[in-house]
Amino acid sequence: MKYVDEYRDAGAARALAKEIAEVCEPGRDYQFMEICGGHTHTIYKHGLEDYLPEQVRLVHGPGCPVCVIPMGRVDDAISLAAHDDVIMTSFGDMMRVPGGQGSFLDAKAAGSDIRMVYSPLDALKVARRNPDKRVVFLAIGFETTTPSTAMTVLRAAAEGLDNFSIFCNHVLVEPAIQAILDSPDQRLDGFVGPGHVSTVIGCAPYTWIPRDYGRPIVVSGFEPLDILASVHRLLLQLREGRCEVENQYTRVVPWDGNPTALSVIDKVMEPRETFEWRGLGWIPHSALRVRDAYAAFDAETVIGIPGDRVEDPKACQCGEVLRGVLRPWECKVFGTACTPETPIGTCMVSSEGACAAYYNFGRFSRERVREASRV
Repeated sequence: MKYVDEYRDAGAARALAKEIAEVCEPGRDYQFMEICGGHTHTIYKHGLEDYLPEQVRLVHGPGCPVCVIPMGRVDDAISLAAHDDVIMTSFGDMMRVPGGQGSFLDAKAAGSDIRMVYSPLDALKVARRNPDKRVVFLAIGFETTTPSTAMTVLRAAAEGLDNFSIFCNHVLVEPAIQAILDSPDQRLDGFVGPGHVSTVIGCAPYTWIPRDYGRPIVVSGFEPLDILASVHRLLLQLREGRCEVENQYTRVVPWDGNPTALSVIDKVMEPRETFEWRGLGWIPHSALRVRDAYAAFDAETVIGIPGDRVEDPKACQCGEVLRGVLRPWECKVFGTACTPETPIGTCMVSSEGACAAYYNFGRFSRERVREASRV
């Protein structure tokens, strides 16, 4: 299949692996963070760590939009769903995310009307069919999914669907990267940049990373050869003394992003003063809220939420995993008390979560990783 098979060619991967090994400086260790959870799943699904020399280490970052939502916001969503006249709609990967009061599945079992949808437009259909109910869409995601939510609000406004609103939890990737760079417990040599987010915002917004922090970033596609090629480009930059933004994913990502999508986001939403992230704490201007002009479609304004802060379970170390400080198998409950069937933290729930990637593809320990590399 064109555009897929050629990016999964084992011979080309081995050739790239050889080039990566050759460009590494003797005696130097490298640590790169893949920001996007989609990259993490590709890395472990296809065993890409086995193609890299031991001195090159990849760590997961806060690029999973489900994983970074704090437990208090989950509880806020459950409180919205508890209203008798509310139908809550959500993407499927939020249904099992644990909050302090359980999950959406628990709330649904207790009687709340919670429905899984595949897009915000599906939620709009629910609102049309149920004019006597207030339909809320749980809006999550980085800049990748934000335009579709904004467009849905505009559609609802144009149709006068005043029984539709969103509970906005859209987050921004740049403040999260800055929080990682400012973290005292993390040492990184560069970033494998997020491909999906960059289709919207482009590559230009990342220029502050090499300029202010001296770290190169290569925006990468999601196939195995994309990621290996991006690691090779990062290593070349370090070896040649360069530090810049590169776009490996040119077949999809424009340098300046998608101006239409950015315009729609800006029309409907604006940055919040601050927002709490799981594992990263409160980060200024790191999430979006609905503008006052569209407050009639903002569930926080129309219905209201408790807004209580909930501490993560002490046994869960999702925060350290999201910061790249721990590998999932270093968490004390990984694969034992915490599994996809009985998740304690969000990283084990989401289709982009690091813990789910390690668990689903058999990376349970350092010994297992080393054993796999010898096969």
